[in-house]
Amino acid sequence: MIRMPAGVEIDVVGGAEAEGARRATGAFAPPITSRASAPDPEVPAKAQRRRFPAEYRLRILKQADACKKPGELGALLRREGLYSSLLTNWRRQREQGALREMRGRRRGPKPHPVDPRVKQLETENRRLQRKLQRAETIITLQKKLPRSWGSP
Repeated sequence: MIRMPAGVEIDVVGGAEAEGARRATGAFAPPITSRASAPDPEVPAKAQRRRFPAEYRLRILKQADACKKPGELGALLRREGLYSSLLTNWRRQREQGALREMRGRRRGPKPHPVDPRVKQLETENRRLQRKLQRAETIITLQKKLPRSWGSP
């Protein structure tokens, strides 16, 4: 336990002045009553991967190629939140022509072109199956009819 000297007074109920910190000028800072909005502590279940459209990539590459002074490229990358390795990959893709191909492409599985001969054969197959079904029905009826007539 620490004992205070006899001549020191402590203001326990000092109001707003007692809560704030003392400034160098002798004035008291306003008390901190509540925080502005606290960040959400919830962590998303799965991080979303960033996707950059071809138009955006080409625009950034054009801006990066225009950077001539030292530090301009770094400022561009910081402003856009990109890594220099992305620029390297995007430049390589631009040289190979991959960025031009990406412009109008849709994501997902590509439709397989169907040969017109395959369509014709599928149509003929369905027609022949219907014809076979009718023939089997007629044969079945022909087998049952003589029994229903009562002939030996």
